[in-house]
Amino acid sequence: MLHILQHSPFQTDFESLLRCVKHGDEILLRQDAVIAALSGTKALDLLLAAPISVYALQEDIEARGLTAQISTGVGKVSYTDFVALTVKHEQHISW
Repeated sequence: MLHILQHSPFQTDFESLLRCVKHGDEILLRQDAVIAALSGTKALDLLLAAPISVYALQEDIEARGLTAQISTGVGKVSYTDFVALTVKHEQHISW
């Protein structure tokens, strides 16, 4: 399943989201959710500890001036990659 997080981790029930993920799921961080990919944050630690792959939309990272602060544990993807992720997963959920 593809989980699409678009709100800041400070405005999201992160613990509920993480209870819903299963091994092999993927999370895409977009809009203000890219804040969750900042190195050294609790949100990032929780995401990287889960059995999932984590991606952040490159355009949203750049729009917020966060390129240098994003963890190397998070994949940076383009809109084309975003489309590929939606095609790859039959089920999606937006948070």
